[in-house]
Amino acid sequence: MFRAAFDALKERGYIDDVLELPPGIFQEGAGDCIWDADRGHFWAGYGPRSSPQSIAAIEDAFGQPVVSLELASERFYHLDTCFCPLRGGNVLYYPDAFTPASLAAIRARVSEAHRLEATAEDAAAFCVNAVNLDSKVIMAKAPKPLRARLAARGYDVVEVDLAPFMLSGGAAYCMTLRLDRASHPERARNAAE
Repeated sequence: MFRAAFDALKERGYIDDVLELPPGIFQEGAGDCIWDADRGHFWAGYGPRSSPQSIAAIEDAFGQPVVSLELASERFYHLDTCFCPLRGGNVLYYPDAFTPASLAAIRARVSEAHRLEATAEDAAAFCVNAVNLDSKVIMAKAPKPLRARLAARGYDVVEVDLAPFMLSGGAAYCMTLRLDRASHPERARNAAE
C-alpha cells in the first residue's frame, strides 16, 4: 500500500526515487532521521526502533553526512522525542535519552553556547518533540523555565494542548511530515530561488 502511494508520487513528478532498505534493516523515517539545515547533515537515531545499519543507507540515499545517535531508553523510542535542532544552530535535547558516546557526538558538533539541555520535566511534558518554524517553536504545554530559556534565545514558544496525543507517546513533531526541507544541496538552492 505505502509503496503504491510513493510510486504514484513519483509518477506525478513529486519525488525522484522510491528506495527500499535491505531486508532486516529498519529506519523509522522522520522520527529517527532529522535534517539539521544549519549544520548540513542528518542526525539519525537508532536503538529501540531503527537499526544502526540504516545510517549507511541514509548517507547513500541522500549523499549527505549522517551523525548517528544511539538512544539509551525505550521511553525515548525515536530521536524526535528527545532531540530538536532549532533555527540559528541551537539544539534542544534531553541528555538522559542518549548513550555516553552519543552525548559526546552531540557535544562535539554543537557548541556549548548552542546547546539547550532539556530537564526531566521538559522531556516528560513532551516539549522536546517540537516543531521549529523560523523563530517559532511549536510544542506541548511547556514548563515556565523552558519557555523563558527559549525566549532568551529569541524564540517565540507557541503552546498547543496535545494531551490526548501525548497518551500515545508523541507530541508536536510526531504530528507532522515536513515538506519544506531540502537535504540535497542543489535542491535546497533551487527551493530558495
